[in-house]
Order: sequence, then structure tokens, then C-alpha cells
Amino acid sequence: MRIVVVGGTGLVGRRVVELLRERGHDAVAASPSTGVDTVTGAGLAEALHGADVVVDTPNAPSFEDGPVLEFFERSTGNLVAAEKAAGVRHHVVLSIVGADRLPDIGYMRAKVAQERIVRESGIPFTIVRATQFFEFIGALADGATQGDTAVLSDALMQPIAAADVSTALAEAALAEPVDSVIELAGPEQLRLDDLARRLLAAHGDHRTVVTDPAAGYFGGTVDDRSLVPGNDPRVTDQRFGSTTYSRWLEGAR
Repeated sequence: MRIVVVGGTGLVGRRVVELLRERGHDAVAASPSTGVDTVTGAGLAEALHGADVVVDTPNAPSFEDGPVLEFFERSTGNLVAAEKAAGVRHHVVLSIVGADRLPDIGYMRAKVAQERIVRESGIPFTIVRATQFFEFIGALADGATQGDTAVLSDALMQPIAAADVSTALAEAALAEPVDSVIELAGPEQLRLDDLARRLLAAHGDHRTVVTDPAAGYFGGTVDDRSLVPGNDPRVTDQRFGSTTYSRWLEGAR
């Protein structure tokens, strides 16, 4: 099959391309660096010519409420229009577990808008909602740091290795569309403050992590159901990566 991976040079998309090529498929990495811009539409028709499946993994250049919504609406709108013209048979999109439970976070609202465009496109689809990546825990700690202290909530999470997300997306691309949501998470439920402490310790970083339940998550209010799978009765397909946080920390040193 010919499979176009939008965001195919990024953390997740790059590995999706590699996995699909290893399995003998014609996988194409589509991103601004390869001449494909889904926001402007430049290079999109050419990239999708003859494509059977699109895997949609781009990330917005800004997390601000207005720009991130505009990015996902324009990118996804252009993408599904080009897919219709090219006769694409399956759109796989990477989203976030709990996105529709966190309307006070602008990025989550933007991902819900992206999902809506995919659902309403008329193209068979699979929405893969993943939990937070291990690789982004450091950025959460950095964003919460003042001086030598990082103030983080103890929100319950079930984070996952980016490599496990790539594997799941590659599998979804090769399967039939489900026209619904798959929830994808790591094998363990852990708390954000503890995740940060363990990461900093593994890297010899002497910052202190202070727990503040009111610190929230990206400016939004969360509880122990917000960021973990299994709390949406409409989603019955939960899948889990195999990489534990301890194992990932060993490899990330």
C-alpha cells in the first residue's frame, strides 16, 4: 500500500514511516521539510496521489488557544479535501486521551475540532487517542520551574513511550478503518509529580519537585479520571504499550 504520513519527519511520524517501510509498504513522509504544507495546501495533492491511507500526526507550532485551533482546523480541512480528491480510503489521526473531557485547555479543544473534521469528512477513519508521551515529561517539568523548583500537580496519568505510539499507528494504518476511537496508553498509572522526580533524578538534575494539586495541567483543571483511559463509556477499545517508565528512563540516560 501507499501510505502518506503527515508529520512524517517528527518524533512519532518518523518511526511510523520506518515501520511501514520495513513491512514492505510505500510509506511517504509528508512535512514542510519534504515540501508538503497542510496549512497552505502546498504539495498536498502531489503527495497524496495514489495514496491508500493517510496517517495524520502533525503538531502545531504554537500552543496558544487561537493559533492552535486555526492550525488544526486548516491543516485537517485541507488534508481531508485532498484525500477525497485522491481517493484515499482510510484516515488515521493521532489525538489525545481525555481531549473532550478538558474543554478549558485550548490545545484539547483544537484536537476535538480536528477529530470532528475527520469524523464528518465521509472518509473511513480511525482516531487513536494516546496519553502523554514519556518524552514530554521533561518539558512539563521545565514549564513548571522557577529557580530550582518545579511545581507540579499530582494528576494521575498513564503515559506511553513515543515508540509504542508509532507502532500502534502503523498497525492502525494497515488494519481496516474502525470509524471510532481507540484509546492508547502505557502499561502503568503514575502521577505527574513522581514522573518528573524520577526523570530529574535519572538525569542528575537537582531541581526539587513540589506537589501542588491546584497546579493543574496546561492551565486546565484535572482529576484522576481526566488523563487516563477507560473513563469514556463510548470508547471500548483500549490498547497498551509495553514500555514501562523505568525501562524508558534507562534508555533515555
